[in-house]
Amino acid sequence: MRILGLVGATHDSGIAVLSGGEIDLVIEEERLKREKRTRNFPRLSLVAALGADGRGLQDIDVMVTPWDVRRLRRSFSRAVLARLPLSLSLLSERSHSPQRSEIAILDRYLIRKLRKCFPSARLPQLVCVGHHASHAATFFVSPFEEANILVMDGYGDDAASSLYSGKGNVLERRWHSQFFNSLGMVYTFVTSYLGFEPLEGEGKVMALAAYGDDTCVEKFRDLIRLTSDGRYQINMDYFAFDRFGELRPFKKKFFEVFGAARLPGESLEDRHRAIAFALQRVTEDAILHMVRHITRSSPSRNLVVAGGVALNCVANARILQETDIERIWVPPAASDAGAPLGACLWHHHQTLGGKRTFELVRADYGLAYADDDIVRALRSANLKWEVLDDATLFGRLAHDLANGKVTGWFQGRFEMGPRALGNRSILADPRNAAMRDTLNAKIKKRESFRPFAPAVLAERAADYFEISQPDPFMTLAPRVHPEKRAEIAAAVHIDGTARLQTVDADAQPRFHALISAFGRLTGVPVLLNTSFNRKEPIVASPQDAVSCFLRTDMDVLVLGNHYVAR
Repeated sequence: MRILGLVGATHDSGIAVLSGGEIDLVIEEERLKREKRTRNFPRLSLVAALGADGRGLQDIDVMVTPWDVRRLRRSFSRAVLARLPLSLSLLSERSHSPQRSEIAILDRYLIRKLRKCFPSARLPQLVCVGHHASHAATFFVSPFEEANILVMDGYGDDAASSLYSGKGNVLERRWHSQFFNSLGMVYTFVTSYLGFEPLEGEGKVMALAAYGDDTCVEKFRDLIRLTSDGRYQINMDYFAFDRFGELRPFKKKFFEVFGAARLPGESLEDRHRAIAFALQRVTEDAILHMVRHITRSSPSRNLVVAGGVALNCVANARILQETDIERIWVPPAASDAGAPLGACLWHHHQTLGGKRTFELVRADYGLAYADDDIVRALRSANLKWEVLDDATLFGRLAHDLANGKVTGWFQGRFEMGPRALGNRSILADPRNAAMRDTLNAKIKKRESFRPFAPAVLAERAADYFEISQPDPFMTLAPRVHPEKRAEIAAAVHIDGTARLQTVDADAQPRFHALISAFGRLTGVPVLLNTSFNRKEPIVASPQDAVSCFLRTDMDVLVLGNHYVAR
């Protein structure tokens, strides 16, 4: 059984291909189009997977998309009818709600676009899979035979948060919140209130929160109230997104309590930092409240977290530290970028009853590029290079990094999800705290308060971090052991945490070998790892990597075994 998952007209357009329950390919359209969060139909991804004429469609048995459009239309129809006449602005031309976008007719939209893209190809049946069901289905490639699965995002077809129980190849939804009762919506709209791009700046707010104090926390607890049944309730006295969509997310009361919104580019004040802290802390507390109730009502101590809120790595770490959960797993593409894959997994396992034979231990299921592609990109930029064997390459790079050189590292297939995990990375020495400022100011051109991730050998992770399980996908931000903080100063956030990546020799042999070489040279088996980009999607092709290298102050570029130094 070969299944094609696809989605367009949403903020994470892309595709996935599943063969016999194993992942063949996952591509986010933004990587190829070079436009962040593109809503375009994933034409470039489909051409890469199926050929320019769509001939590969003849090998596809069924297509799936991660939205149940009928259920979604019912949810929004109920929302409009319940709040007339104010809710009519959900239908306005300026609204980005599902009523106004193609997501409300996603099945017809996808078929129409596919026929236009591949006019002579036979189209397989298209099946709509529930949105939260698609997120929850990542359980099927988790390391767990049984687990609870907590899904949290902005909104799905009929819910904003859902709880599933999973065992073997069967998932069952146990409860779900109301459509607008959404932690994800609150976090996104407060992100916008703080002057950051919604659906893009939530990670910035999470980082900024560590610089704030608790002066706004009690006020914020009135916005997100914890309920006795182990859930939460958004206080709509402060919010209007159930009436006005994205036109007017806040009511007057929000501004009376928290003040005027910060405009993009304005200076950050202590008030903004305190609001970021309150948003993050109260969101964490709501998640912990749900998880504690889950552990009281279920014997499982395994937890899968999915949906956009699952990218909150600080909250995930607190789950491990402060609840009875013994093992947590978050997929590398927990947000809607992974939903096409989740829809494939749901159809294969839940609908067709396919047995589980595959565990997701690495994220690099994007496109690979040949050495000829690398050489063409280098030649077109008039760059000089050397081709080194592995031992020479890893040894030289270890010395470069130890001497403070910043390296663009391009290997194999690109990764799924928002994190560069050792195939499309910018690497640096974590030992010097000044390296963080160098990367922010000279390479990434981004805010100074944003941290960088340490990539550590999996077998040495416990020596540096308060963690007892692997985390290959940068989904946890545990505390760094106090005695180790000075040793990896550039990787430690102001609150003493670090969003780490554990690197396993079997899953990522080349990245593991490079970190090992650096560890032998310096005594520190850790590298600073950030995504290979600069205010753009993470690079996909050698041409993208060369372009980014030339537009920044990186010192070294490595594509496969091709070594370039300025």
